[in-house]
Amino acid sequence: MKTVTSFPHATKHLEHVWIPISDGTRLAARIWMPEDAENNPVPAILEYIPYRKRDNTRSRDALNHPYFAGHGYASIRVDIRGSGDSEGVLQDEYLQRELDDGVEIIRWIAQQDWCSGSVGMIGISWGGFNGLQIAALRPPELKAVISVCSTDDRYADDVHYMGGCMLTDNLSWASTMFAYTSLPPDPELVGEKWRDMWLDRLEHSGLWLENWLEHQRRDDFWRHGSICEDFSAVQCPVMAVSGWADGYSNSVFRLLSNLDVPTKGLIGPWSHMYPHMGKPGPAIGFLQESVRWWDHWLKGKDTGIMDEPDFRVWMQDSVPPATEYTRRPGRWIAEPGWPSSNVHETVYGLSEGHLVDPGTPVSDTPLWIQSPLSLGLFAGKWCSYSATPDLPHDQREEDGGALVFDTEPLSEPLEIMGAPVIELELEANKPQAMICVRLSDLAPDNKATRSTYGMLNLSHRDSHAEPSPMVPGERYRVAVQLNDIAQRFPAGHRLRISISTSYWPLAWPAPELACLTVHPTGSRLRLPVRPSRDSDAALPEFGEPESAAAIATPYTQAPEQNWRVIRDLSRDESILEVIKNDGTFTIEEIGLTMWSDTREWYTHVGEDFESMRGETHCVSGMARGDWSIEVTTRTVLTASRSHFHVYAELDAYEGDERVVARNWNTHVPRDHL
Repeated sequence: MKTVTSFPHATKHLEHVWIPISDGTRLAARIWMPEDAENNPVPAILEYIPYRKRDNTRSRDALNHPYFAGHGYASIRVDIRGSGDSEGVLQDEYLQRELDDGVEIIRWIAQQDWCSGSVGMIGISWGGFNGLQIAALRPPELKAVISVCSTDDRYADDVHYMGGCMLTDNLSWASTMFAYTSLPPDPELVGEKWRDMWLDRLEHSGLWLENWLEHQRRDDFWRHGSICEDFSAVQCPVMAVSGWADGYSNSVFRLLSNLDVPTKGLIGPWSHMYPHMGKPGPAIGFLQESVRWWDHWLKGKDTGIMDEPDFRVWMQDSVPPATEYTRRPGRWIAEPGWPSSNVHETVYGLSEGHLVDPGTPVSDTPLWIQSPLSLGLFAGKWCSYSATPDLPHDQREEDGGALVFDTEPLSEPLEIMGAPVIELELEANKPQAMICVRLSDLAPDNKATRSTYGMLNLSHRDSHAEPSPMVPGERYRVAVQLNDIAQRFPAGHRLRISISTSYWPLAWPAPELACLTVHPTGSRLRLPVRPSRDSDAALPEFGEPESAAAIATPYTQAPEQNWRVIRDLSRDESILEVIKNDGTFTIEEIGLTMWSDTREWYTHVGEDFESMRGETHCVSGMARGDWSIEVTTRTVLTASRSHFHVYAELDAYEGDERVVARNWNTHVPRDHL
């Protein structure tokens, strides 16, 4: 990435500023702005997240916020209530208190002498979510939003549930936040009260996983914060950004389709990262694009950004299967909006191992599938954080336990853009079952690279809000929508559809082994085909990635990341072990040493559905001089046919003294899951 050291505006930095909230709570902010902003007020850009401005996001903030300040903006990074150095306790995601605080923060910013009164919001993941959610509250000072890797639908398209199936990221993410919310503020900033603030968090933040398990269907808990409930509530312009390796690319399509405000969409090959840091590459000059957006909407400059196509997408070329990529080959394409008249539907029939063209006779022989529980060990992560190797492996590892349908080798290249949908006529032998459908690119050497996939809890076939069990032996027609994708399949390659009844450990399986019977004559694949267009070659190029200067964070212990599949044949036990050790490093400019090590294990034995087990273990700590703290969290999730069982531990240490030890042991009934 190119480092920019000379900007149009000289800047200054405020390390710690208190923002007062009406209930007496103070929220902690870092602010970068032009040196003369008090005399020449500027628009402001807010990033509002719980990931610790003082230390954890400091390296990323150093790249982004001084860059915006250097281009004539006040750039503000605020810790959400109960996180980092802010007062209070954080008890869950996107609570109304968080959103109301956000409205007050925006009002406070707009009233400062250095602000022109216009504010924008930018954020990735949590910050992308609350940017949309706060926009729906219509604070008059908020003029535009850049939302990266976010969702409009907290139930259908977030880390918790997918197609009514519970993702094991529900456990993983809850465990991540369990560790985050257990860390104290920095004593250098908040003074002697740091310990009281810390103990308050340890006592009252709670076990978020229990909250999320108690809401297994689409109810008011998930409707809150889902702007898809009323897209018209958002009245300011939105730039929506994601990547194909990210978990949130579907929402970009929906936002473009449903928002009735100026909306731009951008999807690259990236994982869950800002695009100027994007992996897999190519990364782009995203900060330059952001400045063009802000200059247009916050300063009223004609930057030309609104004259360009509303939707820019990376059309991915075929690649061999791998669990990590440095770069995904492809090209940029564009559409004037979404949905697009340039995309048409091609339909394939299903017939005894084959995907066949319309009009081709289809065998009416019923096909059955009852997948082993081990199918899914090579699925990768629901949302890649580029903590590689977390992308899906060669799908031949999975296809032996699936119902598989292939096209003939393509006579010419085929390009798709959008969401494939498979319609199935099926019956089950149990009242509860799930289905996973994968679309893969099958090369001439038979290596299979997963392009996209979708899942459906079959009790949610008609409604996520009002699920109902299957009647064994009764036929149903269901539709499984796969994740949106832009993919080129070369001539000579084949398309493969794989259907399975499990996808563990990406998703928690049904309560018992189920067999599905698929009736091909009532089934079909609908594929969104977008023919190649010469006009794509004339698109303006993105600039090279650039940012402000990085800060020094030398390591004394190197990070380690790995995924390991372990098969114990003597016990018929399968284990997926996920290692994410961020190492030990020192943030030199504040003299703080930090460390974090997270391990996850997902286990099952044979076909024993009550042997499914997810376990996470996180160790996080920080030290300066003779002050040090360390927090250890452990969470175990298991299930019987009737209940989920959660056991959790929290141990917090100041120096060698354990100051808090808490245990949780709770049970939540399974609700059609």
